[in-house]
Amino acid sequence: MEYSFNVYNKMATTGIVLSLGRLIKPQQQPVVLCIGSDLAIGDSLGPICGTLLIKKKSCDLFVYGTLKKTITAKEIKYMNDFLHETHPGSPVIAIDAAVGDAGDIGLIKVTNSGIRPGLGANKRLGKVGDIGIMGIVAEKSVFNYSLLNLTRLNLVYRMADIISDAVADYSARAYGSLAGEVAV
Repeated sequence: MEYSFNVYNKMATTGIVLSLGRLIKPQQQPVVLCIGSDLAIGDSLGPICGTLLIKKKSCDLFVYGTLKKTITAKEIKYMNDFLHETHPGSPVIAIDAAVGDAGDIGLIKVTNSGIRPGLGANKRLGKVGDIGIMGIVAEKSVFNYSLLNLTRLNLVYRMADIISDAVADYSARAYGSLAGEVAV
């Protein structure tokens, strides 16, 4: 199941909150894994989301991946085991930037199948997360890395703001209690 929201839709945050409510079974509070690097603007969606989530006073989630301590695609092979051992029973929300068709730029996609980081750059990495939130920041092309560097920071930041607001709102509505924050 997949839900899509345009970054310029004023109801995008509410839509993401509702889709998270449909996709996450009421069990333990989710853990958030924000994937990406601050070396390319287009790839910084995850770390910006993580940083914004940590700074939100209403957010009481465990958050891994920030601008200060990024989690890149290289670490993904270790993260699944680490998260399931450290937070048993907690669903993992994975957040990452993605590439897509030209008409899809600006879409935020929420899926119940996790994500495969680096897929747009032809990397063959394992799936991570139980729920995936992807922001399409550039058009898929042979020159993906250069396109990620040419992505507008305004688009990436706007997406990160919407996603972090939605995840924090979902957590506050669904769980309400203090779980803890981890800036890894």
